[in-house]
Amino acid sequence: MKPINSTKQPLQESTNLGMTQYHYAELIEYLDKRWLPQDEIIDLSMIKTLDKAFGFISKDLTSIIIAGTNGKSITADLTARLLQEEGLVVGSFLSPHILNYNERISIKREAISNKLFTELGNEVISMAYSLAIEPDSLTILTMMSFLYFHKMKIDVAIFEQSRKNFKDPVSIINPVVFTITRLSDNETTTHREEINKNIATLFETIHSNTHVVSADQNKSNLNTMEALTKEHNAIWHMAIRKLIPLGYYPSEQIHGRCAALAERIAFIFINFLVTNTTNNEASNKVITNSILAKQKGRRGRPTIEAKRQSTLQPQKTVQQFWKEITATLPHRFQLLEKEKPTVLLDSASNLDALKNILLGIRLLHYQKPLKGFTLILGFTENISDTTEFLRTLRYFFKKTSGNVILCSVNPLPGHHNKDGISPEKLTNEIKAMKVKAKYIPSFTEAFQTASAGVDERNGLILITGSPSIITEYWKYKGLKK
Repeated sequence: MKPINSTKQPLQESTNLGMTQYHYAELIEYLDKRWLPQDEIIDLSMIKTLDKAFGFISKDLTSIIIAGTNGKSITADLTARLLQEEGLVVGSFLSPHILNYNERISIKREAISNKLFTELGNEVISMAYSLAIEPDSLTILTMMSFLYFHKMKIDVAIFEQSRKNFKDPVSIINPVVFTITRLSDNETTTHREEINKNIATLFETIHSNTHVVSADQNKSNLNTMEALTKEHNAIWHMAIRKLIPLGYYPSEQIHGRCAALAERIAFIFINFLVTNTTNNEASNKVITNSILAKQKGRRGRPTIEAKRQSTLQPQKTVQQFWKEITATLPHRFQLLEKEKPTVLLDSASNLDALKNILLGIRLLHYQKPLKGFTLILGFTENISDTTEFLRTLRYFFKKTSGNVILCSVNPLPGHHNKDGISPEKLTNEIKAMKVKAKYIPSFTEAFQTASAGVDERNGLILITGSPSIITEYWKYKGLKK
């Protein structure tokens, strides 16, 4: 594997390109200003034009795409961990970032350095300038990930499809595995026709022989996916039903199905696309002690000799893998048990995700009763239909005592506020259900209020509602330090 050449010639100055090279901070400012709202359709001709200018490098990548409305990032991360366990070099492109843009682009779960991020950003922006196009920030970052993974010659790249309208720059990739985690019913996808339209949009990226798998639990959704898979001459795999027993709450219920899906993705990749493919670079690697590869030529019960060898040379199993890891994404999905009181972070930004995290809290409470619980909700997109949201909170607080604090937060780049019920009015509606609720505009004040209201050792503060409020938490912690 050859690293990016750090001695390469710098980009030409404005005499030739009409622009100067950005420093890291200037590049971040440039990206911050060029985000499109989540509901605005991205012009995919931009990424196609850039990809063509760079020699169609997206087609040279062996890629996995993970799409859906919930669980994409954790599924991508768990898939990366499994494939790394097999000895492969894995790149990941995730969304959104919490602390800095570098988090989005990583190899071996290590974020790209500031130096390489700046170099690649300038390379893409300079090319866009020379082509007389003005791509949005997600398109620029996607192209940067293509360049990074291509130059580092990784074995497989995992891309998260992040746009709510399912029109995403990663759609130009020809993935070997295409995954849909789950399609939740929300305010914009309540009708069957619209859901089918969204699925069809997602499936525009697959091609002949793409392996397709989903963890969606809706039979109508799965039937549509299977039919579209056959229409594209792709390969449909049975949908995920099980939960991986991760062994701890609340992540077992929230991430157990994501883990099962990640295991299936990794299994498909190893057994269909690595061990059985002679012209794949990854297949030329010796994957020792594989926990996923099928034993060729072995059927039925193991022989006495096979049992003896397994006793003399025990190999790690996939079950042991799940027992040894923690299914969290640092800074994003994390249970901070060393904090007093314990803090649970989850960037759930839609109602379906919120239901999952609240289910996990209930199960955690049954296992170890909480002495005080506060839910801090920070919305960057106002709720336009509150009926199901209020029903969810009412049901939860009938089973678990605690209170709610609603908080205003500044949206991350690309996450813009929508019209809808204000947090103040929503607080009053929550109070009308006889649930303890407050509206506190400042996150710092909201967190300090929550901390004072629960037991230091056995209490819990859940911070959720959007990625932006997780960013607010880490900013607050940074100020404390």
